[in-house]
Amino acid sequence: MNKSLNLLTFVSFKTDKNTILMISINNVTVDFTGEDLFKDISFVINPRDRIGLVGKNGAGKSTLLKIIIGEFVPAKGSVTIPGDIKFGYLPQQMIYPEGKTVFDETMNAFHEILDIEKDIKKTELEITERTDYESDEYLHLLNKHSELIHRFELIGGANLSADVETTLKGLGFKQSDFNRITNEFSGGWRMRIELAKILLRKPNVFLLDEPTNHLDIESIQWLEDFLKEYPGAVVLISHDRTFLDTVTKRTVEISAGKLYDYDASYTKYVELRKERRTAQLAAYENQQKYIEDTEKFIERFRYKATKSVQVQSRIKQLEKVEQIEIDIEDNSAIHFKFPPSPRAGDIIIEAQNLSKSYSQNLVLHELDFILERNEKVAFVGRNGEGKTTFARVILGELDYVGKLKFGHNVSIGYYAQNQDDLLDLNKTVWQTLDDIAVGDIRTKLRDILGSFLFRNDDIDKKVKVLSGGERARLALAKLLLQPYSLLVLDEPTNHLDMRSKEILKDALNQYDGTLIIVSHDRDFLDNLVDTVYEFKDKKTRQHKGGIFDFLRRKKIDDIKEIERKQLITKSEKNDEKISDNKQKYFERKEQEKILRKIKKQIEESEIKIADLENEIKKADNLLTNPENISNHDIFEKYEILKKNLEAEMQNWELLHSNLEEVEKEFGRE
Repeated sequence: MNKSLNLLTFVSFKTDKNTILMISINNVTVDFTGEDLFKDISFVINPRDRIGLVGKNGAGKSTLLKIIIGEFVPAKGSVTIPGDIKFGYLPQQMIYPEGKTVFDETMNAFHEILDIEKDIKKTELEITERTDYESDEYLHLLNKHSELIHRFELIGGANLSADVETTLKGLGFKQSDFNRITNEFSGGWRMRIELAKILLRKPNVFLLDEPTNHLDIESIQWLEDFLKEYPGAVVLISHDRTFLDTVTKRTVEISAGKLYDYDASYTKYVELRKERRTAQLAAYENQQKYIEDTEKFIERFRYKATKSVQVQSRIKQLEKVEQIEIDIEDNSAIHFKFPPSPRAGDIIIEAQNLSKSYSQNLVLHELDFILERNEKVAFVGRNGEGKTTFARVILGELDYVGKLKFGHNVSIGYYAQNQDDLLDLNKTVWQTLDDIAVGDIRTKLRDILGSFLFRNDDIDKKVKVLSGGERARLALAKLLLQPYSLLVLDEPTNHLDMRSKEILKDALNQYDGTLIIVSHDRDFLDNLVDTVYEFKDKKTRQHKGGIFDFLRRKKIDDIKEIERKQLITKSEKNDEKISDNKQKYFERKEQEKILRKIKKQIEESEIKIADLENEIKKADNLLTNPENISNHDIFEKYEILKKNLEAEMQNWELLHSNLEEVEKEFGRE
């Protein structure tokens, strides 16, 4: 990194035995074609920070990460950073290395360990050759050796292969993938290899730009756990609300060229931002009223000798007023609704014994599936389990074995995950829609494009110069050109900002047709779908309820499966010739253990419910006192208690449902 650019300096202080370093972004300005992307922004990254960098598409989030690592030079300002700090940077787009196996390519993460080993041996040799034991130079050498050993242990020098295996499996790779050449994998999977390398290097600071875009839900949850416990700092850009809430504790927003720093997770930041805006507007309005009244007084009595003292006093007061400025908000957002769905039959799709193979690779095996009119369902599961394959079979893009029947008057609108491959990069935005629009809708193309933020000269841009978010919006705009009775959306949120995702979700909730959505975005799926289909082991399994109900049940199922495997392993080790009766005994004991665990959770839930009901009763008593009616704190606490009670009641119902399922499975109804 070129330190002569005056981008990097550092601040440090000590705690206990370790030196803690901070990164500081100081009054940075970025100017694109005469307009400030952001101006004079400043903030600090502390050693254990978990920062979510948020803002609409195009606000400058990715540019800011590039400035921090020195890939982009701002027009003004500096970034303060220690010279020996190590970054783990994952950009949205990258060039992937080729020619090695997945395992060997991932092992490239450890070049630093080899360098450290050399340095350790070199310092050890110097230490043995010196005799000036009380000199500062000797003490410095000992400290350097200690720091190298600490760094070597921190980045796992003794457990390389095990760490590689754990990380690759956590990110969704199977053991059988380890010896495959990286060229065989899609861009999304190769991004995972690069992410694995970054995680294994154990840098001081992670800078991750949309790390969940190509991950499935299980891999996202694994990454969440990894980042939460990581000893360094994490700065990440993500439009996955649940991921941000789980990992981050601080939110830095870029909006309309300014930066706002909140010591809160994303959901709390949204509340605080609203409160700050409301308070700011109230203060501004009060000040404007004061200024207006003061100016009226001055104008009215300016020429009256008896009021000259008061007039001069008011003039001086007015000169001292520090004008409150209202933060400019970027309120530009997509706005649309899907056309009314044509009336279709009661059954939209019915599949029987449907199978699909790619050469020798069986992806779906004897699948049974029924989709009824107006159902909204989610396809979830690890990448490679057949979600997109089945979606493409439904669309008629892939052949298959078995039966697939469509109901009366079913028309399908499709949003593909690989938009870059399906859009013609040499067409303009306008041509993309104009070439496929027919009938009266052609007269509304400009309005449709405007609702997706393509205005004025934007419609003449070539698709190849559009950002990922702009291409996603253009692909969504194509779905408005005609009405569909079934929408099949494959990862539609990957490149959309928070506001665009919320608007899309609202439009889908209002859509009166049938919906299949393939997505890993838990917050987006929440309260949107009422049935979840899990793709696993070449089959689908239906789960009635929302996405978080499914994940809670799955967690319990996973615990049961792990406990069963542990039981079998223990039994095999103790006595490989164990009798069937003993095996049944152990299984029964394990069943009882699982049942006790769920019943204990139910008891704990009932205690929480009772406590919350008592707190609500106390709050009710306080609110019956007329003096407390306007007490905002009491009312806010009352509302929070009610929400917590509702959530705990839902948890209690889910636990009872799980208990019934487990008892049914164990034959104890």
